[in-house]
Amino acid sequence: MATLVLGALGTVFGGPIGGAIGALAGRQIDAKILGSGTREGPRLKELDVTTSSYGSPLSRHFGTMRVSGTIIWATDLVESKEKSGGGKGRPKTTSYSYSSSFAVALSSRPIKRIGRIWADGNLLRGTAGDLKAGGTLRIYTGAGDQPSDPLMAAAAGGNCPAYRGCAYVVFEDLQLADFGNRIPALTFEVIADDDEVSSEEFFRSEENTPAAPMRFSGLTGISHEGGSYAGILSTLDLLYPMQTSIADGSLMVEAESEANGQAPLLPAASAWEDGEFGKRTGVARERANAESALLTGLRYYDVSRDYQPGIQRAIGRSRPAQDSVLQFPGALEPANARSLINQAAQRAEDSREIMQWRLIELDERFRPGTTVRVPGSPGLWTITGWEWREKGVELELKRAARQQRHSVPADGGTAPQAADWVPSETYLRAFELPGQLVSSGDQPKIYAAVGSSDASWRGAALYANAGGILDPLGPSGRGQATMAKLVEPLPPSPSLRFEALSRMDVETVSEDHLFSDCSIDALASGRNRLILNDEIIQFTTADRLSSTRWQLSGLLRGRGGTEHLAQTAHAPGSAVTAIDANLIELALTRFGGGSVSSIAAIGAGDDDPVLSEISNLGRGSLPLTPVHPRVTHLPNGDLRLQWTRRARGSWIWNSSTEVPLVEEAELYRVGIGSPENQAMWEVGETHVNIPASVASSFAGQSAWVRQVGRFGESEALELILLQ
Repeated sequence: MATLVLGALGTVFGGPIGGAIGALAGRQIDAKILGSGTREGPRLKELDVTTSSYGSPLSRHFGTMRVSGTIIWATDLVESKEKSGGGKGRPKTTSYSYSSSFAVALSSRPIKRIGRIWADGNLLRGTAGDLKAGGTLRIYTGAGDQPSDPLMAAAAGGNCPAYRGCAYVVFEDLQLADFGNRIPALTFEVIADDDEVSSEEFFRSEENTPAAPMRFSGLTGISHEGGSYAGILSTLDLLYPMQTSIADGSLMVEAESEANGQAPLLPAASAWEDGEFGKRTGVARERANAESALLTGLRYYDVSRDYQPGIQRAIGRSRPAQDSVLQFPGALEPANARSLINQAAQRAEDSREIMQWRLIELDERFRPGTTVRVPGSPGLWTITGWEWREKGVELELKRAARQQRHSVPADGGTAPQAADWVPSETYLRAFELPGQLVSSGDQPKIYAAVGSSDASWRGAALYANAGGILDPLGPSGRGQATMAKLVEPLPPSPSLRFEALSRMDVETVSEDHLFSDCSIDALASGRNRLILNDEIIQFTTADRLSSTRWQLSGLLRGRGGTEHLAQTAHAPGSAVTAIDANLIELALTRFGGGSVSSIAAIGAGDDDPVLSEISNLGRGSLPLTPVHPRVTHLPNGDLRLQWTRRARGSWIWNSSTEVPLVEEAELYRVGIGSPENQAMWEVGETHVNIPASVASSFAGQSAWVRQVGRFGESEALELILLQ
């Protein structure tokens, strides 16, 4: 407020210069009255992305951190093209894909391993070590004897370095389709050490390694971008108080000793005639301003949020005059971060009281970092420094912080987590279905049902197996067909009418594969169809018995001209697939008739192609079995056998009109005895007369009829059992 007021007054009376002077004075008044927020420690950055800037410093990492790294080698994009589709009525499609090979340097000190990898914020490599995109990943941990990468060596020859002492990864032929055909922004979970971060690791490459390393409890990881370790140690000291000393010529870095009742008692203070304080008593006290010691929050890399920056607030009353947040470039769990900032805030509050104390002689027990008791002063004190004088030693002390013995719950907050889907096995089933429309049947309707037991399945590439050569058909997409297995035997059925009491129990391959109910009217319009082995069945009711087990009831058997298959029982384990929009129609006409007998699928979780023979192949091109057999006894003793013709694709029965003829000519073959016997009559109408003499000579045998089509004959219809 003072900034605005004095700035305006200064402008009125002194012009622009007066306004600037007034605003400056106002800011100083505001700072005194309201205070100004501060940030302590190195600046905590948002997560960087992989760069390729020449001369960028390569950090050293300790513990586990999420880092970006620097691209140190890369190839040009490699273009690949794949032709698919084609055939009658279908255009050929040429799809292009791009890949790249490159290397990313991660750490200037050896590491243990690499965990997860993020690409554009999504997981490229999961916890299980699986790569979500096509390509190969090689990891070099920075060992002193690591070899050159073979791909880089092939490109650079004998000039290729091995980068010993430097951890890096190499991506070979990484598929870029998921990243807009560019190298994505990458970050890596680097596990540099399995144990907690220790001061020993900071000095491992130094000449004077501390004899007693200090472990930083709860610190998951921290990075050092360069320079001396003094800066990183001073930052750590704010959360993990340290004390240093020299013992036997070695540097000692250890945790500040904890205050307890056994601390030694200082001798009485000595009064000197000269000196800067306490001439009469040898003691001087002061108390720092409360606002200067306030520490309110800790900003850090939150492990629970995939190392995104998080913040924890210290317990205590909020003071608007100051907001001092410590910027800590380390990775912590929320509970550890909350505990550390609470302890740091308590230390800052307790250490406001400072004392100077004079001793006559040097005592080895009273060195910096030692916790002591002071005569006449309650509580414990920590020696922060000493100065040797001609007459003795001057000690600097601060009030020892009270130790917190209770833990405080903490929450890192809500953050979107990248899905870690694990590549799963692909399930494939290929079959031919009868056409949905009236047609000549010269284009078989072949479908592929593709899916997996995991909802995160990313699809598969489909191929036609033509003479042992896999010819691409295109991707399946991520949609999954509903696939199951028959649990209990399904008995035969005459498939003449709706069977309200019939049921079948099935087990789906995934709990995400679902069935639903429908009405009788919806059943008539083609809803709730499935194929069991090669029989097409419809159902009205789906009851879920468990996560993957279903009971389907209200069955309509032998649909789509498969009534002859309903007359055979189905064994447990038989394949069940829903006929819906999730099926993929395959264009195989370009391969020629009969050249493709199986389909292959290759997904991210498949080590080898998944093959499926095309079941019911050619069935959709055959005429349907005639129906409605009728017998008329003629006056002369002959028998007139009649039947009704059906047409492929004409599934709605209309008794007022005749179904269209989809074959080249109307022709039927009629025989007596086994349907495998040779026919005795060929007729072009839907009836035939059998002489009485012939009927009597074949008494006890059945007469049958087949319709003859362009591509073969229908199944036989039994007309009558001759007497």
